[in-house]
Amino acid sequence: MREKVVMAMSGGVDSSFSAKLLQDQGFEVVGVYMKFHPNEEYHQKNIKNIQKVAKLLGIEYHILDRKRSFDEKVYQPFVQSYIAGLTPNPCALCNRVMKFSELIDFADRLGIQKVATGHYAKTDGRFIYEGRDKSKDQSYFLFNLKKNFLPRILFPLGDWIKEDVKREAMQIELLRSIAEQKESSEICFVQSSYIDVLKEHTEVEMPGEVVDKRGRVIGEHKGYMHYTIGKRKGFRVHGAHEPHYVLDIVPEKNRIVVGKKEELEKNRVVLRGLNMFVEDQELECSIKIRYRTHKVPCKVKIDHNVAQVELLEPVYGVARGQAGVLYEGERVLGGGWIV
Repeated sequence: MREKVVMAMSGGVDSSFSAKLLQDQGFEVVGVYMKFHPNEEYHQKNIKNIQKVAKLLGIEYHILDRKRSFDEKVYQPFVQSYIAGLTPNPCALCNRVMKFSELIDFADRLGIQKVATGHYAKTDGRFIYEGRDKSKDQSYFLFNLKKNFLPRILFPLGDWIKEDVKREAMQIELLRSIAEQKESSEICFVQSSYIDVLKEHTEVEMPGEVVDKRGRVIGEHKGYMHYTIGKRKGFRVHGAHEPHYVLDIVPEKNRIVVGKKEELEKNRVVLRGLNMFVEDQELECSIKIRYRTHKVPCKVKIDHNVAQVELLEPVYGVARGQAGVLYEGERVLGGGWIV
């Protein structure tokens, strides 16, 4: 009797091809699509793709409506984070509190042990590792998974290169149209810009003061929520002859603090709300402070679920609310939220 696995289906090429790979490996695949946000047109397009895959593979699939939970656990915190002057990472939060929790809960209801997703990452049941395709690696977004989830998770694309996935999928008639479609945005509920999302819930067009580190007013901006740490456009600095970058956001005063690039430099980072896969209180490892940045070497001291991170190379653009993920080589040691 074949072992069953619940496959999280998004309607995209990665999860569709993953389902085929699992079937080729001898698993009996059960697909599940989760509705997280209220854009029904988006869902119907994805469900049509899933129907194609289900027909190709001869598998059953289920649709779960989890819009209310998602709104409470991921969407509203996203909005409130920007209002508080933070730069949130909803995908890393969602993976813990929604996607994998709901996937495993659904598998439990079906009496199935294994679950799978189309992430470009690897796991040995104890740790998460970077995927082979470094340009698509998603281990950064998975640092926050509960430790007891890992033995149950499969990542079929861990050893695959995205271009090979698309090329192989193009050879299969029912997957061709899925492989040809445009990649979805990283944040599923952001269709164009996060600002458009915020506009539905709060006022974002609020002209305010641009100040330097000493608090002197040196220009104007269009509303603090338009800016993230490190941004260098969209505000005016009087008489500036060289680029200025956002150093800090002061939401209660609707101010942004700007300065030269060297003023962005950070040598220390503090992480709270840790999720660690190792128990060491002191580490020599490396850290990623944003998804699209390289890892930098660091020394870490952990006390009362707070990590003090000393960076051995300076980094730029450290934003409160983003994830700081700790690595040893390709292995994820854990991480937390930058404060």
